[in-house]
Amino acid sequence: MSEEPKILDQMNDRSREVFRRVVEGYLDSGDPVGSRTLTRTMSERVSAATIRNVMQDLEYLGLLDSPHISAGRVPTQLGLRMFVDGILEVGDLQNEDRDKIERTLTSNESDVSGMLDRVGSALSGITQGASLVLTPKHEAPIKHIEFVSLGADRALVVLVFADGHVENRVFTPPLGQTPSSMREAANFLNALAEGKTLTELRRTMTKDISAKRQQIDTLAHDLVESGLAVWENEGDVHERLIVRGRANLLNSDDETADLDLIKTLFDDLERKRDIAEFLELTEEGDGVRIFIGSENKLFSLSGSSLVVSPYMNADRKIIGAVGVIGPTRLNYGRIVPIVDYTAQLVGKLISDRG
Repeated sequence: MSEEPKILDQMNDRSREVFRRVVEGYLDSGDPVGSRTLTRTMSERVSAATIRNVMQDLEYLGLLDSPHISAGRVPTQLGLRMFVDGILEVGDLQNEDRDKIERTLTSNESDVSGMLDRVGSALSGITQGASLVLTPKHEAPIKHIEFVSLGADRALVVLVFADGHVENRVFTPPLGQTPSSMREAANFLNALAEGKTLTELRRTMTKDISAKRQQIDTLAHDLVESGLAVWENEGDVHERLIVRGRANLLNSDDETADLDLIKTLFDDLERKRDIAEFLELTEEGDGVRIFIGSENKLFSLSGSSLVVSPYMNADRKIIGAVGVIGPTRLNYGRIVPIVDYTAQLVGKLISDRG
C-alpha cells in the first residue's frame, strides 16, 4: 500500500481524471465504464481511442480490470484502495441521515445493549448494508460471584458488580460438578475478585490457578476455567457482536452475486474468533477506517468492504465500534460520515450515562 501515493503522484491530469471517472461510475452503477461514456464527461475533448489507451495503461498498472468481454473497465481492489486513500471526497453528513440516527439514540432508557441494537438497525436501514456493532464489556469492579446448578449439563453464573449491575449467564459446566465443587469455585473466585474487573480477574487467575492448584480440587478448577470462558463471550446467547440487516446483502442489483459466498460471509460473521479480529481492526487507531476486499481480515468473502469506527468512553478509551459492510462498490463518500457521526454519538451517550 505504500506504493499507492507514488503511483497517483506520477499520473498526469488526464490519467487521474480517467481513473477517477471510471471508479466513480462503477461505484454509482456497478457496471463497467466504457471509453465512449467518458468522452461525454471528460473536462477536455479527447477521442474514445485516446481514452482507451489511457485505460490500458491503468490496467497495466493494476488499477483497472476488464471483466468478461466488455470494452468497459472496473476498478481492481488496488484501484479502489488508491481511490479511497487519495481521491475520495467525503461529503458532509446529510440532514436526513443525521435526523434518523439522532431519533434512534434519543431514548432515555438505561439499557445500553438495547440502544446499541437500535443503532445497528438504524445503520442498516440508512445505508442499505449490513451493520456491525461491537458492544462494550462491563468493566466495573466485581462485588460477588455465584455458581448455581440448573441440572447435570447446565449451570448459572451470577455476577454482581460494584456499580449495582447484575449479569446472569447460563453455561455448560464440565462433567461431574457438584454443588460443593461449585461453592468452592465461587469462594475461590470471590477471594480474588474484590476490586477487580473481569479482565483483571482473568489475568490474576491465570497466575493464581497455577500457584494454588492444590487449594482447589480438580473439578472446581475446571469449573473456574469453563466459567471464565463463558464470561469471555464464547457463549451463544451472550455474543457481543450485533449484526443487523444481513438480508440487505442479498438484495444486490448485481445479478452475478454468488449466494454461496454471501452465505460464507454470514457464517464468518457469527464465528466467535471474529470478535477478536474486529477489536483488532478498531483498536489500531481513532477515526473511520475502510477495509476493501481481502484487506478485510474479519470476512473471508473477498467482494466486501467494511467501513468501521471505534467509539470511546469519557476517558477516551476505545470500548466498542460501529460499522457497515457491503459490496466493494459502497458509496464511501456517504457511508464514511454516517459511521463517523454514529460512533461519536454512541460514545457521547455512553459517557453521559457514566
